[in-house]
Amino acid sequence: MFSTFANAWKIKELRMRLLYMILVLAIVRLGTHIPVPGVNLEALLNAGNSDDMGTLLSLMTGGSYGTIFAMGIGPYINASIIMQLLTVAIPKLEQISKEGEEGRKKINQYTRIAAVALAFLQGAGQVYSVRSVFTHQNFFVYAVALCAMVTGTIFIMWLGERLTENGIGNGSSFIIFANILSGIPNAVYSLYVEAQDSGAEGWVKVAVILAVFALLVAFVVFVQDGERRIPVQYSRKMVGKRVFGGQSTFIPIKVNIAGVMSIIFAISLLQFPQTIYQLFGVEMLKDVVDTLSITKPVGAILYIVLIFCFTFFYTSFAFNPVEVAENMKKSGGAIPGVRPGKPTSDYIQDIVNRVSLFGAIAYALIAMAPVVMQWLFNINVGFGGTTLLIVTGVALEIVKQLESRLLMRHYKGFLN
Repeated sequence: MFSTFANAWKIKELRMRLLYMILVLAIVRLGTHIPVPGVNLEALLNAGNSDDMGTLLSLMTGGSYGTIFAMGIGPYINASIIMQLLTVAIPKLEQISKEGEEGRKKINQYTRIAAVALAFLQGAGQVYSVRSVFTHQNFFVYAVALCAMVTGTIFIMWLGERLTENGIGNGSSFIIFANILSGIPNAVYSLYVEAQDSGAEGWVKVAVILAVFALLVAFVVFVQDGERRIPVQYSRKMVGKRVFGGQSTFIPIKVNIAGVMSIIFAISLLQFPQTIYQLFGVEMLKDVVDTLSITKPVGAILYIVLIFCFTFFYTSFAFNPVEVAENMKKSGGAIPGVRPGKPTSDYIQDIVNRVSLFGAIAYALIAMAPVVMQWLFNINVGFGGTTLLIVTGVALEIVKQLESRLLMRHYKGFLN
């Protein structure tokens, strides 16, 4: 990996792309330290010490609660997920998505509009939940703060799109990746303080946690790269005096078709009552919020069940065996030993279900490992399964993108 970055740095175009990523990273991190207008900084710092700030949202935005980048790229990611699901559910949107470059531009425009609408809703909730930290508590101050937060989200959304064009890999994913990594120093310091307070026993617990963390990273890499290959044989065709086709290939079925989406959907659904409680203060939801916490047995079991459900749900949208079988039949391809048409789609669906089951089990293990560590050692481990999947996935994608760009240029140092 380090040799890949070293070789990429020697090529001017790739070096400029890497420098552009560093520049965007500096801008994003600077924005996460600029409070929204009208906020009492001392009160905001005290509010930042509460448990409510340690949520997935806080991790994905770099712990920027109460700043102009408080929502980060979150509304855009949520809008992208919603549009992806609606594209499958609504025939009109599906038709637009198949119109090539023009269709992709329309879908992207709809996604941006939806992201702004979600940013207003989410921003209003955040302003209301931290209204006590404002110096002057009136509607005008709240409105200005909301506009600042929505503008910050739009700016980050624009930075993400520019980063996709001028950087390496997906820009939005890289921004989330950088924000999550920014919380590592605080997590390491927290582990150090807890180990110091507990003495020798505390250092043993930290050593075990770090060992589990290393194993989890290796397991995440294994799951990210895992795939089931279905062999496909194409028939030969005679065109004039030339023979075309006849080659053998395969259909790769990724273990992580759903990716991190299943965990994000599951934890978002579990945190929905907490969001309602924070916004409206409904006392009857207080016990429900406490019970649905993933650190409690009921919440943990429900969390695992939701991961399984959303893994199969998202996979059903992301991968269409019937369409794959039809395209294969039109191209003259067939799976050895399987008849074309419905038998082929059923065969592919059966494999997808089995692979998805393994993926769901893997996601559940990754998501619950930090929670189990917290149960066993009574220490906040400082990382979660979702953050591990995001960080590892984005890091692997950046390395693969660099390797492919180096390979395209036939860089001698890389080929050796």
